[in-house]
Amino acid sequence: MNYVHDKKILHRDLKTQNIFLTSKGDIKIGDFGIARVLQHTYDCANTAIGTPYYLSPEICQEKPYNQKSDIWSLGCIFYEIATLNHAFDAQNMKGLVQKILKGTYPPLPEVYSSDLKKLLSEMLTKDPNKRPSIRKILEMPFMKAKINDLFSSTIKIHELKLEKENTLNKPEIMGIDKHKHE
Repeated sequence: MNYVHDKKILHRDLKTQNIFLTSKGDIKIGDFGIARVLQHTYDCANTAIGTPYYLSPEICQEKPYNQKSDIWSLGCIFYEIATLNHAFDAQNMKGLVQKILKGTYPPLPEVYSSDLKKLLSEMLTKDPNKRPSIRKILEMPFMKAKINDLFSSTIKIHELKLEKENTLNKPEIMGIDKHKHE
């Protein structure tokens, strides 16, 4: 998402169905069919677009929006992953829009850290100007620590795979005695 926003692209339809996990464990964002490129960082888009459960308040109010609308959608995705429920849910579109505009959602379960709860609260802030950018999210100390842990784990896994491959390719291990064949 950082790369996408750095390129001044709004995804405009972030939802769990557009987040993919590859067989290698990589997370990919898909379906850029309704994405829009902004000419400048401060530009805003005006069209009402996206999947209802993930719509930001500014889109519901038909106000101009920018990358912070994608941040709202990411907040909705994080909430859904954590709870297996939508942050904002209703029986009809009018009720859903009212809940989104009110901006209140059931709290995350107690098993989640205060850092994660605070981040979610910031991402689902009604005022887009008060929502963090993706860069600010990535710079948060607890996020940096998680990213470093992820990189460390990935490197260790890669090193173990290389070590295993090297061990399997040694002639002595494969039942070949080098001295008998010389």
